Amino acid sequence: MDKIETSTFKSLSNFTTWRVGGPAEWLAEPRDIPEIQELINWANIKKIPFNIIGCGSNLLINDDGLEGLSLVLRKFQGSHIDAKNGIIEALGGEPMPTLSRRAAKAGLHGLEWAIGIPGTVGGAAVMNAGAQGCCTAERLQSVTVLPLKGGESFEINQKDLDFGYRKSLLQKEELLVLSSRFRLETGHNKEDLIQKTNDNLHHRTNTQPYHLPSCGSVFRNPKHHHAGELIENLGLKGHRIGGAEISNIHANFIVNTGQATASNILELIQFIKEKVKAAHGLTLQTEVKQLGFK
Repeated sequence: MDKIETSTFKSLSNFTTWRVGGPAEWLAEPRDIPEIQELINWANIKKIPFNIIGCGSNLLINDDGLEGLSLVLRKFQGSHIDAKNGIIEALGGEPMPTLSRRAAKAGLHGLEWAIGIPGTVGGAAVMNAGAQGCCTAERLQSVTVLPLKGGESFEINQKDLDFGYRKSLLQKEELLVLSSRFRLETGHNKEDLIQKTNDNLHHRTNTQPYHLPSCGSVFRNPKHHHAGELIENLGLKGHRIGGAEISNIHANFIVNTGQATASNILELIQFIKEKVKAAHGLTLQTEVKQLGFK
């Protein structure tokens, strides 16, 4: 631990895309696998809790902060592309938009949809992130994971990850995604792929509130419905609690207008769920992971 930089009681608001969250008792930003292993071993020996934070999207952290060690993976980046065989190996902290652009530039088809995903490779595997009718599971071949309670890393094949809509086995197990392997399609024109990727990003920036802090989509789409449409049809766009507001651009986004707290956001999430339940008898499920709440 002497060679790994750690901080104490540093605000976590700078490590989430919502820009909310209290201080971390301990915070570290490992750059490679040995540092991650050392930090996890240290936390287990000290018997202190720890939480894994990637890009901080799809994440709501309590205003009171988090006890124990917050392991932030935003510096744990890197990828290797085998353009001939269509194989990409990417570390868990690699941003999905970066990987999407690199794949397109290599002439590999299959990740153009990921250009607007505000998360990491590891988070995408855990959540089976997707957009525009595509999802991570379609291109993921395997993940290499590290047990959080100690032990050696091991590989899990795609067929054993129990993928479903915005879910996977990784949500149930105490495992950290060290890397993911993707198999993409070769033989495509790179200029066409780059253009498609840029078009996808342009579409997302025009239809989603990228100008304000948010977590991405707040709710999963119920079967045969779109959460955003359900919320919008109830006239809830623009409804605000404190500094948290239901976006006027896309109703499945809650934005931080400048002074929002995690409590404001949580209260607004509950408000939306109650309104949709009362009107349609549907219980919306969040995509958002909550940390530090009882």
